[in-house]
Amino acid sequence: MDADQVREHFDQARVARLGTIDAAVSRPHLVPVTFARMGDDTLVTAVDQKPKRTAALRRLRNIAANPAVCVLADHYEDDWTRLWWVRADGIARVRETADEPAAVAALVARYPQYGELPPGGPVIVIEVERWSGWSGG
Repeated sequence: MDADQVREHFDQARVARLGTIDAAVSRPHLVPVTFARMGDDTLVTAVDQKPKRTAALRRLRNIAANPAVCVLADHYEDDWTRLWWVRADGIARVRETADEPAAVAALVARYPQYGELPPGGPVIVIEVERWSGWSGG
């Protein structure tokens, strides 16, 4: 797939997985995230109000220690000619929602569930350095 096809597939996904690296033991940490793409090479996700065990999320600590991240989106069907995955490798930074109104607006526009209660936690802004992907068809 070329870069435009990879981005198009990425946009089709409703959820992706954000991979970060634990600073203490260099272990990968993977969590599902909602996301929006802003421009060609910027992804955003935010901490929302869904219940979490703690506000001190590991993904935020990991990004503070090592901003290199990977975001993976995929599609599975029993017809394997319709399979695909796409990956965005980049550098993340954690920002306050007040500093990223466009990011929050992009998430609200993509997910109607955020219409009544937009994400209020930190925003993760990812500058994609490399897109890759595969498609079975």
